[in-house]
Amino acid sequence: MSDLLITDCSVGNRHSLDIRISDGVITEVGRRLARRGEDILDADGNQVIPGLCDHHIHLQALAARRSSVECGPPAVRNAHELAAALQGSPGSDGWVRGVGYFESVAGDLDRDALDHLHASRPVRIQHRSGAMWVLNTAGVVAARLGQADHPGVERDGAGRPTGRVWRADSWLRAQIPGNSPPSLRDVGTELSRLGVTAVTDATPDLAPESTESICAAISLGDIPQRVHLLGVPLGASVPSTGPTVGPYKIVLADSGLPDLEQLATLIESAHSIGRPVAAHSVSREALLILLSVLGEIGTIPGDRIEHGALIPVESITEINRLGLAVVTQPGFIADRGDDYLEHVAAIDHQDLYRCRSLLDAAVPVAFSSDAPYGPLDPWSVIAASQTRLTPAGTVLGGAETIDYNTALAAYLGSPEDPGGPPRRVEVGAAGDLVLISPTQSPSVLATVIGGKQIY
Repeated sequence: MSDLLITDCSVGNRHSLDIRISDGVITEVGRRLARRGEDILDADGNQVIPGLCDHHIHLQALAARRSSVECGPPAVRNAHELAAALQGSPGSDGWVRGVGYFESVAGDLDRDALDHLHASRPVRIQHRSGAMWVLNTAGVVAARLGQADHPGVERDGAGRPTGRVWRADSWLRAQIPGNSPPSLRDVGTELSRLGVTAVTDATPDLAPESTESICAAISLGDIPQRVHLLGVPLGASVPSTGPTVGPYKIVLADSGLPDLEQLATLIESAHSIGRPVAAHSVSREALLILLSVLGEIGTIPGDRIEHGALIPVESITEINRLGLAVVTQPGFIADRGDDYLEHVAAIDHQDLYRCRSLLDAAVPVAFSSDAPYGPLDPWSVIAASQTRLTPAGTVLGGAETIDYNTALAAYLGSPEDPGGPPRRVEVGAAGDLVLISPTQSPSVLATVIGGKQIY
């Protein structure tokens, strides 16, 4: 926490304002405020807005991606290019870590297919959805998958590991000796540059060492942002000076949709201790299962849908009735829209990453990146929600476009209330602010967290 005076700024339609922040909280907003020895940030007439909150991100996966091999479009488009990328990985031994794989490159990968591409070093490649890792034979041996007793380890009819490991990031990391969580310093710096002052880490089932790593990064200042965690196991806690604990993350995985009774029991367990749920839903089937269960057992304030990648129009009324918020990522339209046009059934195109129709039905909507699986830059996500343009320039779901102010508001809800009332620059609010140029495509000029200029 620091004391800061921001001078000559605009807030909405009010100009030539000063903003005083003391002990991390806005204490005065007015013209020509007296200097009291604080640090000074001259805004030079530019706009001050509340800091942005990325309501769904994966901090450690984002950090790890920086030292990984890109294995999917646009960097890699076919098997030959994938083999070359793996061969070109730095070092002559040790693991090759690949990310961003998509089936259009070389089909459905397993250990045998991956061996044909690279066999000399242990390799693990993550699917671009983040749902699956594929290991070659050297990787299967090094990670001891043959002896592993984990439901995410896929096996063939003879009990042999196929090399595919489903939704087991923390567990797989622990299987690899010396594979400690990565430094988060560069991630914190990049988020600050983008005007993000708070994040919700949506990684499910965080292992203790992962939670400890995030807490350490906050303590060291590597992550200056306020951090909200969804993946803390039920009954677990975090240090009071570290991140806050949010709803309990539940993954309704298309690779194995849950039993309705088991899902109901899990949600009721969270609700019984007053903890809402954040349910990962990217398919029509997963959403219908979730709504069916919640319709039977009821909801509590804070229950939310993560992604909402496919929401049939007939489900919107039920989402509203149940009081659910939707934390979605329209940035995927700009990032993968052409793939959706090719691989998603045409009947589903209008249901992808809805915005306008949810808001019109009074469903709270919050935006996020899902980085590293989606684009991190919140300003590109805001632009995508306004245009709905795919990389090739095709409009996908044009009826779902929203205006700039509405899109910006989807980043301004508090971490505890995504899609709720946007935070405002006013006395009593936290001193988490962003200075932007007042243009159609804003650029971040400075970022302040707790009254301290971070960027």
